Amino acid sequence: MVLAGVVIDRNKEKEFKKIGVKDSKQLSPRRREFLADEIEKIARNIVILRVPACKIDSYREKKINLDRIEAMKMADIINMCGADKVYIDSLGVNTKRFENLILNYITNKKVKLIVENYADETYPVVGAASIIAKTSRDEAVRDIERKVGEPIGVGYSHDERTLKLIEKLIKENKKLPSYVRKSWITTQNLQEKSWQRRIKDFIKKKINI
Repeated sequence: MVLAGVVIDRNKEKEFKKIGVKDSKQLSPRRREFLADEIEKIARNIVILRVPACKIDSYREKKINLDRIEAMKMADIINMCGADKVYIDSLGVNTKRFENLILNYITNKKVKLIVENYADETYPVVGAASIIAKTSRDEAVRDIERKVGEPIGVGYSHDERTLKLIEKLIKENKKLPSYVRKSWITTQNLQEKSWQRRIKDFIKKKINI
């Protein structure tokens, strides 16, 4: 999980529009990397938080769900930035609920939060933060690829390369490495399928004896 906050002076927002800042999902990796460099030149401050898979697993063991984890980490970014007004892209439809979650962890209760769905498409500064976060996430994925020594895909459940890697790790290792999120439903489903296959193979061997 990678989150980012971008702090700008109010008169700088037009510069983001000029260079074509938008929701990171609408941009190619190369364009995101270019814009990330430009954003760093314009921004007054940038904060990036990487939450490794093993840390998320630790939170999940304590029954802290993903929404709360993200709210906690967004609050950490807000606390570090010290801005008086913050625009936030809401995770769910209930924006007020997510806003209240974040407020639980903010030290400055006077900060004004504007929490909206698709804020990365509406506000250039949120789009800039999404570009920074996505670029940092891409770097983290490449770091893991160097450790693994093979392509691992984008790390989402729709990517066959990611699924094949997790299946391979489950088959080869009793304990999954720290960069694999064990609390991820996709990982759990693949572990369940692996366990079922082993049971079937065991039964077949017994029958053939």
